[in-house]
Amino acid sequence: MDYSPTLARFFIETPAGTVGMTLPQSGVQLAVSAKPMITEFDFVDVAVAQVELGRCLMFRLTPAAARDLYRLSVTNQGRRLVLVVNGVPLGARRIDRPLDNGTVLVFAEVADDALPALANNLRKTSAEL
Repeated sequence: MDYSPTLARFFIETPAGTVGMTLPQSGVQLAVSAKPMITEFDFVDVAVAQVELGRCLMFRLTPAAARDLYRLSVTNQGRRLVLVVNGVPLGARRIDRPLDNGTVLVFAEVADDALPALANNLRKTSAEL
């Protein structure tokens, strides 16, 4: 096996969240729903993307998950999607508009040089599942 099994899930921030999470570098505290909205079964691909603000992870979703994400993003604007990897919250992305292209970009609170290995592990784990 040329990768470490790595599971990623996205949770939605909720005003009266049942689960508290703290991001590792920024210390941002979030309250999220107990049930993940997007799981490792919903990814088609995970890659490192270069955007205006720097390097981030880009998750491409299955068509069904993309539709679910669109509906979720329409009704939850202003809230955040929280990326949890192997049970550890690593990033949060504010929903500032409907997400209609089937991709989620999120800045993970890990070193930039660790992003390619993380993306590889996430991609290969999802493909294996």
